[in-house]
Amino acid sequence: MYSSELIKGTLKTIVLKLLSETKQMYGYEITLKVKELTSNKIQITEGALYPTLHALEKEGIVSAEVINIGKRVRKYYTLTPKGKKNANEKVNEFIDYINTMKFLLDIKPQVG
Repeated sequence: MYSSELIKGTLKTIVLKLLSETKQMYGYEITLKVKELTSNKIQITEGALYPTLHALEKEGIVSAEVINIGKRVRKYYTLTPKGKKNANEKVNEFIDYINTMKFLLDIKPQVG
């Protein structure tokens, strides 16, 4: 499992990327999908996820829709048009950051 500092610095990018690939997701679904895709290497806590989702909503990057499912209430998050553009920018920024870190740390490509 990775440190909370690394996850915190990439959480918005992770959330935006997931939402860009799906129509809508609710919070717990996001945490499960991240665990699944990373083989449990990244585990997002509710304490980190929901403040991030609320901040993205406040910025107009995601919109939220409350849906009643039986006796349960779920809040589904969807990217806004602004969010779709922002998601692409965040992913590209992160790719550039990874490449810069590889250079800075002198990480050579692994030969298989």
